[in-house]
Amino acid sequence: MRLAAGVSVVVLGSGAVGHAVMTGLDTGIERVDPFKDMKNRPQAGHGLNFLLVGTDGREKISPEEKREYRLGGAPCHCTDTIMLVHLSADRERASVISLPRDSFAEVPAHQDLTTGKAHKAHPVKLNAAYAEGGPQLTVRTVENMTRVKIDHYLEVDFTSFMKTVDAMGGVEICTAKTMRDPNTGLDLLPGTHRLTGGQALQYVRSRHVDGASDLGRMQRQQRFIAALIKQATGGGVLLNPVKFKEVSSTLLGSVRADKGFGSEQMLALGQAMRDFTPSSSEFASVPIGSPSFPVKGIGSTVKWDEPKAAKLFQALREDRPLAPARPGKPGAAAAARPVAVPVDVPPQQVRVQVENGTRIDGLGGRVDSALRATGFDTTRAPGNAASRDVRRTVITYDPRWDRTARTVATALPGSELRAVAGQGRTVLVTAGADYRKVVPVRAEDPYQGAFGVVTGDQVVCGG
Repeated sequence: MRLAAGVSVVVLGSGAVGHAVMTGLDTGIERVDPFKDMKNRPQAGHGLNFLLVGTDGREKISPEEKREYRLGGAPCHCTDTIMLVHLSADRERASVISLPRDSFAEVPAHQDLTTGKAHKAHPVKLNAAYAEGGPQLTVRTVENMTRVKIDHYLEVDFTSFMKTVDAMGGVEICTAKTMRDPNTGLDLLPGTHRLTGGQALQYVRSRHVDGASDLGRMQRQQRFIAALIKQATGGGVLLNPVKFKEVSSTLLGSVRADKGFGSEQMLALGQAMRDFTPSSSEFASVPIGSPSFPVKGIGSTVKWDEPKAAKLFQALREDRPLAPARPGKPGAAAAARPVAVPVDVPPQQVRVQVENGTRIDGLGGRVDSALRATGFDTTRAPGNAASRDVRRTVITYDPRWDRTARTVATALPGSELRAVAGQGRTVLVTAGADYRKVVPVRAEDPYQGAFGVVTGDQVVCGG
């Protein structure tokens, strides 16, 4: 992976331990100077902005790991993952924006790192800026595209990512559908999985799970960062000095960072953000105008929707949240409501008719209301079933819409699925005497609004 997610977790919450634990960790950081001689930079706003990049680094991986996690081929010496992270001035919110690696970009005039040749400004794919001019050209290009001033630069490679995930004890990921990618070897059945570092690398690298290619992969990377934050804040990593030092030293042993970022900055940020939770984080992708914009000599690129992207980065500069406001502190709203279980089909797309299969007055209405409350398109006209002695709730469905039926079954655990050919798109729920409650569900890839925003608690596993 070229994912700097491990870095972001440490950045977002390292302060639960004391200064003594941090002593000596700075020595493991490889320093770069991405801001050297930079001029005409954007004006600084409120809060802090980090550019997190993931590089290939497969030359550091053992032959066994290369075979197991399908990391063959030569390293690309480019940034395969690029994320802009904004920490709000009050330290109660983090906004993570994924920048597609194939974004159409124009690098400013610079000197080529490999050949020493002077180059004029020219168009490239965004990830090629690193190959031509390293961290400095990458920062300059991103700042030119976003008009957001970068305060710190952090870079992680495959090895650091895998070791950091393993040091954390793995990370829990849930999926509502089978995920297979022959290119990376990813093979996950529906359900909840605790991924090791190598498996996590497969998860965040996979581009051929569905038809969404790199854009789908960015969603999975965002989901993984949210899971990392949940693991770090809820799994005892930040409250256990020994565990914290193990994770931190593992990560910092191969991280590359600017000269101004070190353990003191990590500790100060962590102390200010001690109440950070997944619901405090929000994730977005740059709005896309064309996913396959042809450029002569470069090929197909991802062209941003310039007006929407400008509004997105303006919100970042002005330290405004990207997701709709919630009442109270960031963690309060999430704690007050039950965690929804991810499903393959959005409940809003599922039409449901409810019937009461018992002699309990009003049961049909209660089930209809509960299903509607979690998003299902119910008829709002529950009736009585032919039999009033149904013990176990039955979900009757047309086999052509089996994925839809499984979504309803997730909301009604313990119910019986019964296929009836020719029934049509509407799912029939016959409430039985075993009914207790409807479990909240949500689409695995929820609707993300104008900026493609989800909050961390929307995409982590429940429980």
